Amino acid sequence: MTSDRSGRHSPAGAAPAGDRPAAGGPRSPAARELVVFAGDAVVVHPLPPGGSVSIGRSSENGICINHASVSRRHAVLHLDPPLRIEDLGGTNPISVRAARADQARLPIETGKTEDMRQVSGQTIEIAPGDCVTLGSALIVVRLAEAAASAPPAGPGRPAAPPDGGDLVLRDPAMRALYEQAYLAAPGLISVLLLGETGTGKEVLARAIHRRSSPARARGPFLGLNCAALSETLLESELFGHERGAFTGALQTKPGLFEAADGGTVFLDEVGELPKATQVKLLRVLEERQVLRVGGRAPRSIDVRFLSATHRDLEAEVARGAFREDLYFRLNGVTLTIPPLRERPLDIAPLVQLFAIKASQSFERPRVPAVSAEALSLLERHAWPGNIRELRNVIERAVMLCAGDTLLPEHLPAKMRTGGAPPTPPTPAREASAPSSDPPEPAAPRGAEASAPPLRQGEPSEKQRIIEALEKCVGNQTYAAKLLGISRRTLVSRIKEYDLPRPRRPREKP
Repeated sequence: MTSDRSGRHSPAGAAPAGDRPAAGGPRSPAARELVVFAGDAVVVHPLPPGGSVSIGRSSENGICINHASVSRRHAVLHLDPPLRIEDLGGTNPISVRAARADQARLPIETGKTEDMRQVSGQTIEIAPGDCVTLGSALIVVRLAEAAASAPPAGPGRPAAPPDGGDLVLRDPAMRALYEQAYLAAPGLISVLLLGETGTGKEVLARAIHRRSSPARARGPFLGLNCAALSETLLESELFGHERGAFTGALQTKPGLFEAADGGTVFLDEVGELPKATQVKLLRVLEERQVLRVGGRAPRSIDVRFLSATHRDLEAEVARGAFREDLYFRLNGVTLTIPPLRERPLDIAPLVQLFAIKASQSFERPRVPAVSAEALSLLERHAWPGNIRELRNVIERAVMLCAGDTLLPEHLPAKMRTGGAPPTPPTPAREASAPSSDPPEPAAPRGAEASAPPLRQGEPSEKQRIIEALEKCVGNQTYAAKLLGISRRTLVSRIKEYDLPRPRRPREKP
């Protein structure tokens, strides 16, 4: 049983929905998901096996993309074969670029595989891995992670990474950390994993489980994000409940601890546990028994406890937010994972690993190489989101890359410019790697785009908009470029500040 970000758990080892059947058997459709890249955010939406899903800014859509450049109802994704995307005729037409070699499937007027085909009010056939733009947002259909990690279907497919995991141990500090973890793994002692968000705490927890005693390693590994559920739902998930214990408890349900009997429980973000739940968890750790919600008789369990948090639990204990006795029970062994910025030797192999996985999920026939310039930018980045951020960046780069090499142009603009506003790409770069943002026209003479980008909430924001519009003779497109924002955002700010809509002066006769 494994957990997703919402806190739900499912049996470990269960066949993924997208697994391919045995040779000669019927072929079931692979499970797919939609990945949305909007600004720096990456959101994954599971897709149904068939039917249609509407996409747009309104919450009434099947998939909501809360981005100003996306229309309220922008497009419809038709999932019944063949896979198709329908543009609903909004302000910003969608654009599609085929990511695979069979370009005849998606004819491009210029004949270049890097170019985007604009689709306005039409329905067009697409394939997993094709890059689709909705305003400034990028979307792509890919195989669900479980299906993508299945064995390759045939020759030419990218090779799966060793052990199918995210384990990369090139940095000496990481090797030393895993050696300590493996020493503690065979016993029953509880292990507390500390580190920033996205450093790979669950990956280490799974490695410890695999190195446990043979009997326990064959048992289940069940995880739960303690921050993802309300207090009532959290207790029900952890301890289980009896029928009729509360409104909606229509049948008896074993909890996470019972389901993990003989194996390992991983409590992610354990520092978020409510005080009442901390008391009950302490009793489970001390007595190795669990009492279901609404139950009377405790049940014995044989469970190994691993927990993780990005919080400083000693500081939480000092301020009374976390029980000291529970803290001592959880940290039989404490392992602190260093952030990615302190382990630069791991970046290159992680990039290769994530490029392989992204190529599998996007059904690309080949894994793109990484240019030296792109790798240099990746190694210099501070990575506040750690490995999770790196994975998102590589997935986005693989999606944008129509050729055989990941270039700096495929990376986010903030990485290419060190946080400064990006300079407009040259025509040559536009041809080799399309940007995720809509093209902007050149600034008019006298309106040099040298000002820093406009940020919402700045005290001088209104005045800067007025000055930019005056300087650009009322041309909103050029004014938006001067301010470092999109034209749509500028129009929104003009309405917000109740500024008169600019009009171009009439030419004198």
